[in-house]
Amino acid sequence: MADRYLAQWNEPDPAARAALITELWAPDAVHVLVHPPQQIRDAAANLAIPAPPLVVRGHDALRRRVDRAYQMFVESGEHVFVLAEVSVLLPAVYTLRWSMRSTARGTVDGGGADVLAVDEAGRIRTDHQYIG
Repeated sequence: MADRYLAQWNEPDPAARAALITELWAPDAVHVLVHPPQQIRDAAANLAIPAPPLVVRGHDALRRRVDRAYQMFVESGEHVFVLAEVSVLLPAVYTLRWSMRSTARGTVDGGGADVLAVDEAGRIRTDHQYIG
């Protein structure tokens, strides 16, 4: 599952990405970007509001989220997401640590961890993503 999870973010074919999402995620799954980008935190702070996590729900929103991440980081050929470590926290709860590597230099240009809870069929129900 961990390899397929990372594959969805690297997959160049939109139809194959969509198929991976349908296969990996429960239909009503939730993906939470726990610490949003700095510009969102700054905008919230300017309104005296704590920065909220960013949340997408369901396959359609997940496809848009994964497609956009692919366009931003992988499509140019500059980066690829690589699995670093998988840990079992509890039955049906996993942590995936990953890095975003430069394809030209091989350096780590970013990374993070995802805490995944899966349903009885092994599909992702919730994903709390921590970038940094």
